[in-house]
Amino acid sequence: MSTLPIQTLETGDLKERVARFQKIRDEIVTQVHRVIVGQDEVIEQVMIALFVGGHCLITGLPGTAKTLLVRTLATILGLDFRRIQFTPDLMPSDITGTDIIEEDPGTGRRTWTFVPGPIFANVLLADEINRTPPKTQSALLEAMQELSCTVRGNHYKIRPPFFVLATQNPIELEGTYPLPEAQLDRFIFNVLLDYLSAEHEIEVLDLTTTTHLSQADTVTNAEEILDFQKLVRMVPIADSVARYAVQLVRGTRSTDVSAPDFIKKYVNFGASVRAAQNLVLTAKARALMQGRYHVSYQDIQALVRPILRHRILLNFQAESDKLTQDDILKKLLEAMPAPRD
Repeated sequence: MSTLPIQTLETGDLKERVARFQKIRDEIVTQVHRVIVGQDEVIEQVMIALFVGGHCLITGLPGTAKTLLVRTLATILGLDFRRIQFTPDLMPSDITGTDIIEEDPGTGRRTWTFVPGPIFANVLLADEINRTPPKTQSALLEAMQELSCTVRGNHYKIRPPFFVLATQNPIELEGTYPLPEAQLDRFIFNVLLDYLSAEHEIEVLDLTTTTHLSQADTVTNAEEILDFQKLVRMVPIADSVARYAVQLVRGTRSTDVSAPDFIKKYVNFGASVRAAQNLVLTAKARALMQGRYHVSYQDIQALVRPILRHRILLNFQAESDKLTQDDILKKLLEAMPAPRD
């Protein structure tokens, strides 16, 4: 299962690339904290998604700095940033772009000209994505998976790196359109933003209610981020750790023989093989971010909830017993502990 021997990441050019990766990682965290207070776990998960080239769904109450976090990261990474405010009247062409007819003043000849939409960016903030109908939500599907979009039969490529960071509000659900499972599965993480501690809220007041202007500096660029994404995939993973990741994912399926009894009782549908792929890939990024050249069982366990919480569908019995996806996944980790070395 290992893609490269461990010593390969410790020699020559790769050693310099790893050192650069870890230096940029530290600088990104430093710059983010000049604007964002606390939320260390959230910042780590969003950074992992960026380093593996994935998309991230950020769920949080109003006023928890979801939009500010995404905008700040785009500035720090030196990437082209676009924001779409999703509303009930938003059309697919408002996202992808559209063809318009232009007339040549000299010849009078009319031609179709494609006007790119905001999807042609490096970082796309889909703000309150659950506020728009499924037809418009689905306009993102092709772009998220294939790095392209189709308009009037014409195929247009999106220049990498490309990240969709979507936010949604878990309250005020009247008039919203929950994301379909097919689109939820395209997001590597479902990150939960919670309230800050009292001490952190005092820090927020100091940053935002005085004449002090908090700004983050750019520390990297698109080309370097693409190189980091290749570097992450070179991190080796032992067969036993990869099998543990697969075991956890298969354990969420009520039809699997390895599934615990509470999964069969509370879960209608479990996670697909894409969840196992994402679990291993993000664990590689987490290991490298922490200065390790191999994936551990702890990396897998730390990422189970943000990767699987939006990929398992609970039944009425779970709702009746007031159980959430996180409750089920916590029980799963307890029922399937990491093997002892």
